[in-house]
Amino acid sequence: MQKLTTVASIKTYLSEAYTELVHKVSWPTWKELQNSSILVLVSTAVMSLIIFLMDFVFGVHNMGNTSFWKGILGFIYKFIG
Repeated sequence: MQKLTTVASIKTYLSEAYTELVHKVSWPTWKELQNSSILVLVSTAVMSLIIFLMDFVFGVHNMGNTSFWKGILGFIYKFIG
């Protein structure tokens, strides 16, 4: 009897979830979706550029007469190894 109740409750859950997705959720228009996607892409590019610049600036080390670029990966490799 427990199995029948569980199957009925799963069926009820799926039915209510479908009804809510179809009738109650307000989906964005195509234009709103495009604007949001462009905003995410631009902000991701800006943050990537900021992180790259910080890694480049703080990754340069002077050792005597030569300087070399180590960066975050160099730090991680040195930390691990």
